[in-house]
Amino acid sequence: MSRSVSPPASAADGLRPSAEGAGPLRAVLLMAGSCLPVLGAVLLAPILPKMQEHFSAVPGAKALVPVVLTVPALALALLAPFAGVIVDRLGRVRLLVWATALYALLGTAPLWLDSLGAIVISRALLGIVEAGIMTCCITLIGDYYSGRQRERYLALQTMCASVSATAFFVIGGAAGSAGWRAPFWIYAVGLLLAPTMALTLSRPRPGGVTAPVEEATGEKTPFPVRRLAGICALTVFGAMVFYTVPVEMSYLLDDLGVKSTGVIGLATAVASAATVAGSVAFTRVSGDPAARLPLVFTLCAAGFLVIALANSPAVVIVGAVLNCLGTGMLLPSLLTIAMSRLEYADRGRGTGLWLSAFFAGEFICPLVLIGLESAIGSLATAVGVLGLGALLTAGGLLLDRRRTATRLGGAV
Repeated sequence: MSRSVSPPASAADGLRPSAEGAGPLRAVLLMAGSCLPVLGAVLLAPILPKMQEHFSAVPGAKALVPVVLTVPALALALLAPFAGVIVDRLGRVRLLVWATALYALLGTAPLWLDSLGAIVISRALLGIVEAGIMTCCITLIGDYYSGRQRERYLALQTMCASVSATAFFVIGGAAGSAGWRAPFWIYAVGLLLAPTMALTLSRPRPGGVTAPVEEATGEKTPFPVRRLAGICALTVFGAMVFYTVPVEMSYLLDDLGVKSTGVIGLATAVASAATVAGSVAFTRVSGDPAARLPLVFTLCAAGFLVIALANSPAVVIVGAVLNCLGTGMLLPSLLTIAMSRLEYADRGRGTGLWLSAFFAGEFICPLVLIGLESAIGSLATAVGVLGLGALLTAGGLLLDRRRTATRLGGAV
């Protein structure tokens, strides 16, 4: 294939949809859609004890009830790559609308299901639908926006996810006072979002002088596996760094004698606010996100090491804030780098692979920390080991950039 027929590096960014779907509402819908998988991750946490009590007579309930919370993330991690293939073949908007409608149907299913096994199955199916929603939303952000505007919206997505996680936790707890089934009604929001998406989001199509290589040559270009392999591997570890504080904060404080759920909730909210602040900082700093990754991982590592050395709850919170400032910049950095390596025709599949890597990291995060805690004897020390891993990752990234710069004859 000759080089002359390939689109320029900015071609993928030049593929804009028609102006029909433009406007603030489009961005709001994409942000709202991106928050839907977060809903399942935190909304049900406050009602798990009540659910456990309700199904106490069911064999294996002690293991199955927590699975209700975690199985959507596992399904999302396993199936996001397949969702990406479907996105590229069927179209982003059509799949997003249908997936959002199914999200409402499957999300509210436990309102009528009496079998714990059936509820677990419905939650696994929900994870499949969430894979489609998340893949479509991120792909459409890549289609609709480019350059700094794309970076801002990807950072805004992180901010919305962090804020919504805190809000959903509070809402889930409040709704749970009416019974363990009550929070599942909130999934019905998909019935409002789906038709609004259908009416608002335009279909992104290649246009103007830029066109996919396939249309220009009649040949199908291979998927850029090698270009994505490194960033996806880094994303698995980045997701572990990202989720450590939200998942382990209550246990870390409990080990230091903090038993008040109110204090633990406040500490978690402060850490969540730091994630939002980090995302805001990402949008304010210019330059290549890849060049900032070593510094971002170093900041995350510093937070972990402070936590590992903490002898009081206040110091743990300081370490959590440092770490979350870093993770607020880490997630949009990783996602922006991944999106920059994808052309229009590959964006759905590439997004699916990146999401699979991220949610795989989320799923294994507590398992890795449990294993480290068992081997070392303390959760705080296990977090410190993860911090050392983040510091080594930062050093490796910096060394790689210096080698690349030297090879190209430029400066880092």
